[in-house]
Amino acid sequence: MEKYYIGMDIHNKKTMYVVMDEQGNIIDRGSVDTSKESYMGLLVGKKIPSDTQVAFESGEKMYWANSILIELGMRPVVVSAQEVRAKARRPNQKSDHRDAFEICDGLRRGIYTSIVYVPTPELQNLRKILSRRQHFVKECTRQRNAAKFLIRNLGLNLHKKLCISTTAGWEQLLNMKEVETIAAYLTMHYQLWKMANQFVNDLEKEMDEASKPFKELLELLQTMPGVGPITSTAFVTALGDASRFRTAAEVASYIGLVPSTYDSGEKQRHGHITKNGPAHLRSLLCEAAHHAGKPSHPMNASWRKHMVKSGYKKAITAIAHRMARILFAMWKHQEAFDPNRLQSSKPTKTYRIKNAA
Repeated sequence: MEKYYIGMDIHNKKTMYVVMDEQGNIIDRGSVDTSKESYMGLLVGKKIPSDTQVAFESGEKMYWANSILIELGMRPVVVSAQEVRAKARRPNQKSDHRDAFEICDGLRRGIYTSIVYVPTPELQNLRKILSRRQHFVKECTRQRNAAKFLIRNLGLNLHKKLCISTTAGWEQLLNMKEVETIAAYLTMHYQLWKMANQFVNDLEKEMDEASKPFKELLELLQTMPGVGPITSTAFVTALGDASRFRTAAEVASYIGLVPSTYDSGEKQRHGHITKNGPAHLRSLLCEAAHHAGKPSHPMNASWRKHMVKSGYKKAITAIAHRMARILFAMWKHQEAFDPNRLQSSKPTKTYRIKNAA
């Protein structure tokens, strides 16, 4: 049976496609509507055999296209959009038809290495919930900052005496005589904060229900001090499957907590962390790392060492990096956090939890 390869450049309304055989001959090319029915018509009309590889770029339609193509009996391959552009024959001559050709030909030649992991529907749902929770948490912060801005414009420092992260704090602020001239505006911000805060609470309840299939794993990861339900859930949804990574170093690199490197000839420089991968998880790990500043925290000794050597910000980043490695080892070996294993020396490439330093 003839083997085919299909490359797609998917947009909201139209999808450009190219079909090739094993020799690189173009069997067909064109465009169809971005819908399940149009995809089915394309595959049936061209008599594409089942289990044919269909490649497309990562993007907004990634999860939708992946599920539709699996349902139609195809084998979807999601390629990093950055790699497609970097390996294009003519990177400065971009068009949708050319992109579809590049994706198809690159798939046929096997040149793509940054294949995007597509999680299970359960993990996709958890990712969606976490994403919406993050959005409304930012909205709560935005409304608090807006209220503080108005107060500062009056030359007041009332926000330092109040905690407007709670309903009681907001109501206390609104009842103060000093803010009578801006009370109407503060009330607007309060109403928006209240609504967003309610959405956050609702989403956290939804997350608790959706995370039940991963309950044991999440409870295991939460044995690490400073790691709660949000951080552990974000860690699991970001990695998806621990078997995708060979070592903890790969996990730290995937999250973007490793320094950028320039090594050429006799020059070798290390810069800021790469910040690749899931930014939300990186932020949560840095928040968890702040707990290491407490004397009772198992990683306090390491935190103080980094503080003396490099300062506060780099100490937080270093602890977040270490936490990511240990969380991966806990997951991989199904072992709870053990502070007695933190005293060992620098980890090797074949990472184990007993070498978690």
